[in-house]
Amino acid sequence: MKSQKVIAGILIGAAAGVALGLLFAPYKGSKTRRKLVGAGADLKDTIKDKIDDLVNTIKDRFQNTKNELMENGKEKLASIKVNAKHSLS
Repeated sequence: MKSQKVIAGILIGAAAGVALGLLFAPYKGSKTRRKLVGAGADLKDTIKDKIDDLVNTIKDRFQNTKNELMENGKEKLASIKVNAKHSLS
């Protein structure tokens, strides 16, 4: 609960900072809007790259875990086969 309040406070502070920055911006409105659009596009690209990295990391970990489970399963199956042969002999 406490961390949610901290995060909410940070977001509110950031929004207030953006609002004050826009109010006291040294540029004309059209130039400020262009800068905001550019910053938004950069932010979108950054977020997309981070999400792509996260998805790739998750895929890699999933594949590694799957491979490990397959190898462990094969080893156990081989062990069961050997034990079964010994039991039948």
